[in-house]
Amino acid sequence: MFNSLNGKVSGRSADTLYLLTGGVEWEIVMPLTDLDTMEMNGGETKVFTYLHHTEKDMRIFGFSDTIRRKTFLELQKVEGIGPRAAIKIMSGISQTELERALEEGDVARLERTPGLGKKTAQKMVLALKGKLISGGTEKAASASPYGELVNALTDMGYDRKSAETALEKAAAEIRERGGNGKDNRNIIEENELFRLAIHNLTK
Repeated sequence: MFNSLNGKVSGRSADTLYLLTGGVEWEIVMPLTDLDTMEMNGGETKVFTYLHHTEKDMRIFGFSDTIRRKTFLELQKVEGIGPRAAIKIMSGISQTELERALEEGDVARLERTPGLGKKTAQKMVLALKGKLISGGTEKAASASPYGELVNALTDMGYDRKSAETALEKAAAEIRERGGNGKDNRNIIEENELFRLAIHNLTK
């Protein structure tokens, strides 16, 4: 599995980007919102990728960053949403709007997205609330003092707010007992935070 492709844009057609790298031209299906951020003037472009392989089809999907790719994968966990439907949804709503609608349970806003009906929008709220990174950017994710650990826990399937609460509780526990007392305190404390947070989440 490859994580990304670097190359020069050789063309664009509808929701497809053509990327030339090492003499090979790749056909990459992308959300329109991501396509619009790509360098189209012959400069170097990096596309984060996902290879979807079935018995009948093999296709590369591309994204402007890892958050967008994670959104694509999370959307497919919702019943009735496949790769193409996920791309269509992401083409019709920005990352920030999508996250806000999910967190606020705004089914009406989701329904206005091409390809989404009321039932699927409701399923999205139930399945994805708290699962996407707040604010739609890596910077927003790092707003929490435990940003990377929060991301790691959400990648494991835990709700974002629950993960933040569990980490805060774990940090308080460590402070109450005066830290771990090790020379490499910052590294060990992070490991200890993570361990205690999982313990709190699984109680």
